[in-house]
Amino acid sequence: MKVEIECAPCIIYRGYAEICEATKDEALRFKSMKALFDFLEKEFNQNAVPAYLGTERDRLVRKTTGNPDPYAVRKRLSNQKALELLPLAEKIISNSHSDEERFRKALLCSIVGNVMEFDIPVHSFKFDDLEKLMKQSEKDLVIDEISRIYGLAKKAKTILYLTDNAGEIAFDTLFVRELKRYGGKVVVAVKAKPVLNDATVEDAKLVGMDKIADKVITTGNDSVGLNLKESSPEFLQYYNSADLIIAKGMGYAETLTENKLTRPHALLLRTKCNPVARFFGVPREKNVAKILP
Repeated sequence: MKVEIECAPCIIYRGYAEICEATKDEALRFKSMKALFDFLEKEFNQNAVPAYLGTERDRLVRKTTGNPDPYAVRKRLSNQKALELLPLAEKIISNSHSDEERFRKALLCSIVGNVMEFDIPVHSFKFDDLEKLMKQSEKDLVIDEISRIYGLAKKAKTILYLTDNAGEIAFDTLFVRELKRYGGKVVVAVKAKPVLNDATVEDAKLVGMDKIADKVITTGNDSVGLNLKESSPEFLQYYNSADLIIAKGMGYAETLTENKLTRPHALLLRTKCNPVARFFGVPREKNVAKILP
């Protein structure tokens, strides 16, 4: 997926918001913002991928402000709020009449968790909205390939699960638990270092993912979405051998659609911006469960 004109103000605004979160020093803020404009002058073009620009922007902000994780406070809050809602999600899942219905509800709860993202200009959410969104998750589903995903998951000997945001990863634990019911091995990958509000090993342990998944690994990098060139040998080993890859969020949507995929990828996301929604031909603020390629 390539950038659109609308991506420019989003990239700049998210950079501005992150800079303000990272430091109160006005001189550092100006230095960081100037560096962001210099970077975009060179790299913003019609062949650019939004996730690449977002990755380099975040690296630049962390370097110029000296703050290794500007979203740390909001990530902790997201995990806390999500954990408080897990009993409700578990109740929704348990109120099922078949294995496939359980699978479907767990998957939809994990997609609802994908709303937990900050500083996208056209997207806002309140933690208090999560309960309502879980209850209307089926209604918000505009691309529904869950039955195909269910069939692939039941046959898979190894599943690689690519997480997205902190907070969201708490809901992912319920879906990973369902995936393991079919006897396959589930390996969960988080980011190696902070980027945006993406989950890291610290978040995975906080929500108990390390006790549910067969193994928690990192991608080996701090890229938004998938960057195979910067991925670790361990990650590549699992990525290249998994029978099914489940990828959460818009960053993976932006990058996977640029790659030649040879094995099934289940893409699960909330369409939180117009370019991503247009790419998939659906409205904004809707749920997508799609098989790639």
